[in-house]
Parts: sequence; C-alpha cells; structure tokens
Amino acid sequence: MSLLKITRLRPVKLLSSINPLTVPRRAVTPGEYRRPGQPKEYKFPWQMIKFDFSKGLEGIKKHFTLLKKEFSDNLVGPEGKPLIEHMLEQNRVIWEFRGAESLDQWTVSSDHEIGGQSEVYLKLGKNNNTCFLYGNLCSTPPKDGETRYSGYCNMRSNQPLASFDRKKHYDWTSFNTLYMRIRGDGRPWMINIAADTYYSHQKDDIYNYFLYTRGGPYWQDVKIPFSKFFITHRGRIQDQQHPLWLDMINSIGFTLGDKVDGPFQLEIDYIGVCKDNSHTEEFAYEMYKKNPEV
Repeated sequence: MSLLKITRLRPVKLLSSINPLTVPRRAVTPGEYRRPGQPKEYKFPWQMIKFDFSKGLEGIKKHFTLLKKEFSDNLVGPEGKPLIEHMLEQNRVIWEFRGAESLDQWTVSSDHEIGGQSEVYLKLGKNNNTCFLYGNLCSTPPKDGETRYSGYCNMRSNQPLASFDRKKHYDWTSFNTLYMRIRGDGRPWMINIAADTYYSHQKDDIYNYFLYTRGGPYWQDVKIPFSKFFITHRGRIQDQQHPLWLDMINSIGFTLGDKVDGPFQLEIDYIGVCKDNSHTEEFAYEMYKKNPEV
C-alpha cells in the first residue's frame, strides 16, 4: 500500500480585486463645518498665520502683563482675594454689562451659519447698563437637500484665557446656585453651561436647564440650583447623569429654539452665583451604576 503524494498548492490571493473600504472624513470641530455643495478651501498651515511685527509686540506686552498679575494675585490669595474673604464669600457677580467692552466677552450665533434665515444681534441697553439680545427666529430649513431642521439663536460667553493663551476655568465650588436678573418676552430659553472634560470624546457634553421668562416691562430675578442641570451630548439627553463639575466651568450660554417664528428679545442685567444655605439637594436626577451589585 503506497502513500498518496500530498502536493502543496500555491497560495491564492482571495478577493484581490476588491478595494478596501474608504470612510469619508467628517468634520469634528464646529469651525470645519461647511454647507453641502460648497467646495473645501485647502490652505497650508503657514497661510493661515498673519505675520505682523507691531501686533506681535503688543501681544508680548499683553501676555507678560497678565503673567505679572497672576503672580501678584497668587501671593494675595485665591483669585486675588484674601483667604478669609474667599471662604466667607456668599455672592459673586461673574458677568455684568456696564460698557461696550463687556460685550467682547460674548459670541452670538444662529442657524444662518448653516444656511438658515434666523438673525440675532447683541447690543447694550438704553442706559448702557444691560445686555440686549434680539433678533428674528425662523424655523424654515435651508433648501440644500440635506438639512432637515433649523431655527435657533444662541449667545455664549467666551472661554477665559490666562497669559500666553492658556485655558482658564471658573471655580464655583463655594456656591450652589446660579443667580440672574433678566427681562424677557415670555419665550422659553435653554441655559447651557460647558465644563472642561478629561477625555476628548466628552468635548460636546453640556449641562442644560430651562429658563422661563415672564414677559412684560418688569425685571425677573432667577435662581437655579446647579443640582438641577442635566447633561446632554450634542442635544441628546444622556441616560447616565452626573453633577456639574463646578471647579472647571468654561462658559455659559443661552439658546432659543422654541419653533415659534418671529421676533424675540432678552435683556440681561448681570449673571452671578450665590450660596443658598436652604438648598441641600446634591443632585436632582437618578444616577445609574454601571456594574450594580448583585
């Protein structure tokens, strides 16, 4: 009985004619968004830098002045205040509008950036002591074949920066309530608080709560505990909730998107934080465990 000869076959490349799948690159930052059908502008990195010698000297002077102020404030105490004053502080005004330079700390935007028809403007009030946000809301989506929903207007504070454009955060750990003095037209708004995160995939997480304006000529004092704010990711409420990180606050914003077309207005006197000793709630929503105990 003879053994059969086993011959080795040459390896064959399977599926050699199929090209690998290519996934289109999506814009990951708001600045990279462009309307459908609009060609992308390709620029080299050095083409986006504006070289100006006089502007560079002014920047050096500005940043070294801020650095000197940071050193002197740290010698006095936290945030340039004595330690005893910092510990006993009950109220603090974060944003107030007492001149044209105070509006430079804010940025307004609307769906006009994506082809919508809403308009939003920001100016000082009659006595130059308030912030007056006004415009026109239009929920008609742009006719580009892709955008399905539209109609929003937004006002957001800028990220505070330290010397040499280092990120700076607001520390509100000594307080538990957001306090504002506003005057609206009866429309509901959404308050957005952005906190710094540890991971890049959390950069779109924002804490939200509702702001109901009364309308009419009278001012309205609004107090909202920080425990009421819930977390959303790109406009979607998350199942897993956790309290707001008060020691890493980046900005605060106001968004209007009630789908009611027409003019709107919101006047703000100041925005601050306070410590309400009668409020003892830590968090208003249920917190789920990832690995519950059996």
